[in-house]
Amino acid sequence: MSDNKQKVVEIDRSAYEFKDIETEKDFYRMQEGLDEETVLKVSAEKNDPEWMRDFRLKCLKLYNEMEMPKWGPSIEGLDMDRITSYVRHKSDMKNNWEDVPEDIKNTFERLGIPQAERESLAGVGAQYDSELVYHNVKDEVAAQGVIYTDLESAMRTEYADMIKSHFMTLIPPTDHKFAALHGAVWSGGSFVYVPKGVKVDIPLQSYFRLNAAGAGQFEHTLIIVDEGADLHFIEGCSAPKYNVANLHAGAVELFVAKNARLRYSTIENWSKNMYNLNTKRALIEENGIMEWVSGSFGSHTGYLYPMTILKGDHSKMEFTGITFAGKGQNLDTGAKVVHQGVGTTSVINSKSISKDGGIGTYRSSVVIQSSAKKAKASVSCDSLMVDSISRADTIPGMDIRTDDADVGHEAKIGRISDDAIFYLMSRGISEEEAKAMIVSGFANPVSKELPLEYAVEMNNLIKLEMSGH
Repeated sequence: MSDNKQKVVEIDRSAYEFKDIETEKDFYRMQEGLDEETVLKVSAEKNDPEWMRDFRLKCLKLYNEMEMPKWGPSIEGLDMDRITSYVRHKSDMKNNWEDVPEDIKNTFERLGIPQAERESLAGVGAQYDSELVYHNVKDEVAAQGVIYTDLESAMRTEYADMIKSHFMTLIPPTDHKFAALHGAVWSGGSFVYVPKGVKVDIPLQSYFRLNAAGAGQFEHTLIIVDEGADLHFIEGCSAPKYNVANLHAGAVELFVAKNARLRYSTIENWSKNMYNLNTKRALIEENGIMEWVSGSFGSHTGYLYPMTILKGDHSKMEFTGITFAGKGQNLDTGAKVVHQGVGTTSVINSKSISKDGGIGTYRSSVVIQSSAKKAKASVSCDSLMVDSISRADTIPGMDIRTDDADVGHEAKIGRISDDAIFYLMSRGISEEEAKAMIVSGFANPVSKELPLEYAVEMNNLIKLEMSGH
């Protein structure tokens, strides 16, 4: 990608640093806690069809019956009785950026969203707290038959049956407690449908901003890439820091048809008071390709393990991810894959960095079922500790049910080399800059997979984390 074709989006870092709770005058905020009344209010706000309202109530019942997850770091600091499930601006969603309310527009402009849309995106959805405030797709992309809209509106169109037949089938509410919670109070998110044979040349993006203190965000993204189609979808996330816990429990369901390809890239910069308990799954048909690119740089506690089901013969998956755990952070991340089809292939490349006592845990699951003859799976996880008080753990899981498979796993855990730091310092570079350079080089396999402006943003986030800001 040449520099003259794409400009770098400059980000105003103050967009991540707001600490004052905003005035409530332009916002509708439900009471804290979760009960049937809350769920019915959310359903009414969404103007749900009857099946969705009933689905929410079933999910609430499951949520109340299920125990907290047994895996991952402790989430005892998350008090659901103190979390507000729904906060929205009193303005409706807009399709013209100039019509977006000034307070919201200013936030997204600091984050560089409108500029990115003009210069390098085929369409943008922007969610603020519980609602989409802006959604737009370029005319030339819409002319190809690509549907990119908010999920709630799509449920009241000719795509209603498609949504009903796919919604929370990859992530059933019985899966874990926070999947059930999501099913009960989900709000916002995007619906994408790419017709057969259509190749979207430039990415679509959704950006999620959780701005309200003590709130939860539960957006649902549903993407269907039809036979022979091709799409790159980018997800960005951020939130200001407050002195109370916030919760992100979104869901992403991806369906990749025969001979289709989907790349799903994520850059997360949640604040350090966020509990990020997100669930992402993809189902891949024959000869389909799923590519994950993931960068996680925020949240107090994180559970994030994108999962791919290689259902079709000769389907493929590649996951490339990096996690940065700084002071006070406990990030439990990785990837999961289930091989079902013959000749399926998966490659997982995961990197984690821990600093200032941060804890980075790599957790993975590779399942090769008996039907997946001639399957190939490769897992590589590297962990880098910047100092002696940080921690890195590797918890790989493999379940191989056929002898006719090729499986490899490699893990490395280490600290920054004193010799490397000394060498760089001998060339006139400060110790802090030397460490930042080494960490940026460690992260390079991930950044090179991103579009230019997002790679620059990721490298800027690494520099900020390394400087302790």
